[in-house]
Amino acid sequence: MLSLFPVSLTLVVSFVLSALAVPSSSLPNGQSIPLQRKTRPSRTMDEWGEWAKAHRDMLAKKYGPGQPQKRGAGTNLITNQNSDSSFFGSLAIGTPPVSYNVILDTGSSDLWVAASNCTVGCSGVPTFNPTASSTFVSNGAAFKISYGSGEAAGTLGEDTVQMAGFSVSNQTFAACDVVSSGLLSSPVSGLLGLAFRSIASSGATPLWEALVSNGAWDSPLMAFQYLDDPTAQSLEPGGSFNLGFVNTTLFTGDIEYVEMPTRASYWILPMTSLTVQGTSVALPSGSEAYSAIDTGTTLVGGPSEYMNALYSLIPGASPGSGNFEGYYTYPCDTAINVTVAFGGKNWPISAADFRLTRLTRDTCLGAFFDLTTGRSAPSWIVGDTFLKNVYSVFRYDPPSIGFAELSSTALALNGADGPVPTPTIGSAAATVTATGRGRPSQSAATGLENNLLIALTFVWTIILFSGIQL
Repeated sequence: MLSLFPVSLTLVVSFVLSALAVPSSSLPNGQSIPLQRKTRPSRTMDEWGEWAKAHRDMLAKKYGPGQPQKRGAGTNLITNQNSDSSFFGSLAIGTPPVSYNVILDTGSSDLWVAASNCTVGCSGVPTFNPTASSTFVSNGAAFKISYGSGEAAGTLGEDTVQMAGFSVSNQTFAACDVVSSGLLSSPVSGLLGLAFRSIASSGATPLWEALVSNGAWDSPLMAFQYLDDPTAQSLEPGGSFNLGFVNTTLFTGDIEYVEMPTRASYWILPMTSLTVQGTSVALPSGSEAYSAIDTGTTLVGGPSEYMNALYSLIPGASPGSGNFEGYYTYPCDTAINVTVAFGGKNWPISAADFRLTRLTRDTCLGAFFDLTTGRSAPSWIVGDTFLKNVYSVFRYDPPSIGFAELSSTALALNGADGPVPTPTIGSAAATVTATGRGRPSQSAATGLENNLLIALTFVWTIILFSGIQL
């Protein structure tokens, strides 16, 4: 792909970086941010067992019985930080703006970051200092998110929050001074919820919803493309998060949109088909087939009876025990062929993504597992195991989710070496005022003028995705 450029990569980078001092002109209302990925550490079988149990417990807590419909986010921080791959982007908070890496989570709706007075669970993590921002206003309201093995707690406030060339001048978020050990690890400082306001613990309008509802985007949608590299080391480029447009260079054919069957809360679609080794698994209909499409979750969880049916079609598969309870193992030399559908098209999941890990030379652990959710939550939770195989689009109006086949350009990026995306700061194309805040504010923050965000976004976009129309 880079051969399309008439100059070397070094010259392209140098040229664009030198342009940072040039004032920007009018910009389109659609931008991209690069995703970073933090890949799997080396683990023993016992350590994988501990991770697997924690992942299942955390997801069960997030979507499980006994929880109110309005719930906090952050369960996925453990999943993403300690799984085979973790994807996060950056945003900027305050005046002057300071950038923070956050997990991008379509399974929740709140923004929270670790605060500078955090005394537990924030060692080595970049933190937000409320006193360093001239536009921060504390609401004085307590904020707390509970997890299966811990919590994050702090205080709600408002400040200017900027992302990918857009700015919300009075965005409500939580600055957390207590974070249970293991929920955060550098360079990630928090989580950005990308679901709807109706499930926001703070009651505040999410950042993305404030932007789209105020007409800041050319198109009322956001989209993800993930890079897939099972041999990746440390931090690497992880793909792109498009706000306000779809990047036609990253997919081929049409986007299959399916309208959501419920009012806007989670991003939900009914699972209409599941095949394993060419054989269909009988699925329920109606609400029992509802699936949350969750970018903040690594694996795919579903009801026990259907997981049992799925693995019964894989020769040699057997249920796990101990910390692996709810998971299944299968012979590593078995070629796995799994597809899922949410509309009319069957989407394949690669054998590499179906395999969570190799426990022994001959035994592998599957990425589909048993999960029991609560009455107000969907029965299935579909995470990056599936999403790495498609270009996914989350459309605000009409509320729907679309999938498309990854293009050869997108697939060629898998496993390719490249620079780690640079955190971005500064305001840009559009500034809006958040509406429907959970608590009354004492004052409104003001917008900022800075070209750095746009220039760095263009650098990354030019390097990775030739032909993109921003």
